[in-house]
Amino acid sequence: MNLNDEIFYGLLLAVGCFLLSMVLTPFYTHFAYKYKFWKKQKKTTVDGKSLPVMTKLHAHKFKHVFPTMAGLIGVVSVTAITWIFNLDRGQTWLPLVGFLGGALVGVIDDVINIFGSGRGAAGLRGPVKFFLISVVGLALGWFFSSRLGWTDILVPFVGDFSIGAFWTTIIFAFAVVATSNAVNISDGLDGLSGGLAMMSYGAFGVIALFQGHMLLFGFCLTVVGWLLSYIWFNVPPARFMMGDTGSFALGAGLGVVSMMTNSFLLLPVIGLPFVVEAGSSLLQLASKKFLHRKIFISAPLHHHLEAKGWGEAKIVMRFWIIAGVCAIMGIFIAATGGAI
Repeated sequence: MNLNDEIFYGLLLAVGCFLLSMVLTPFYTHFAYKYKFWKKQKKTTVDGKSLPVMTKLHAHKFKHVFPTMAGLIGVVSVTAITWIFNLDRGQTWLPLVGFLGGALVGVIDDVINIFGSGRGAAGLRGPVKFFLISVVGLALGWFFSSRLGWTDILVPFVGDFSIGAFWTTIIFAFAVVATSNAVNISDGLDGLSGGLAMMSYGAFGVIALFQGHMLLFGFCLTVVGWLLSYIWFNVPPARFMMGDTGSFALGAGLGVVSMMTNSFLLLPVIGLPFVVEAGSSLLQLASKKFLHRKIFISAPLHHHLEAKGWGEAKIVMRFWIIAGVCAIMGIFIAATGGAI
């Protein structure tokens, strides 16, 4: 197939996933309201401290019922389109399984949050989520290195380095775990994580396209198709929340795609907003623990900006713009640094 055919094929997958997601959304909404998939407001940090600032900022969202776990729409849509039209052991099996593995961890967390009571209503404890997503990352990393035979890592402008199966598995797992948590942390404002992920998947899709990985390119555009549908319904005021089901699926899938394109070191560039969001939370925790004071009014960064008086739409759209610039920069480095 020539390049035009490959682009057209990827666009068809994106449109197909977009339309399927649009059709499935009313069904999800019906069941979400029928079975009360209400999101419980988070009022404590991972270290058990209260969150008075964020609780106050988002109190208006929880005055009425607000469904979560809408990531199920994307899980079903992306899986269906990929399984029927774009499944391949060498290119799309691994990112799809990573997507589903992340989604499974997220579903468990969301179900506990929706139907749990008392202290357990907050969902899975942080260490448990970390363990589960680590198992997913290590299992996929083992398959990537041992079964697909990928043991090299590209350093842009320098070249490929063979690091062996063990370290490839470790780096693969790190990419999955770090990106899953970063996307999850960024999922705090209407449309924020969806738009950021759409830019990142689009950038890696372009890299995959010019590497000749047509089916991997198609997978990335399939995810973009779902995210376009999600953002349609999730621009302020949002109809529902993605939940951990969607954010962990997106993060795990993105980590896998970065490894499949041999662009792991471009992940912090293309996904810079995710790095900043996760980094701001880490800095806040470290500062509170060791310095006994806060760096930010509230973490992650988007909540700090909210507390400073920025409107939600302004934060989201400016983050989208930054994500678009980072995506372009990542593609440029890939093109000039040897990834393409």
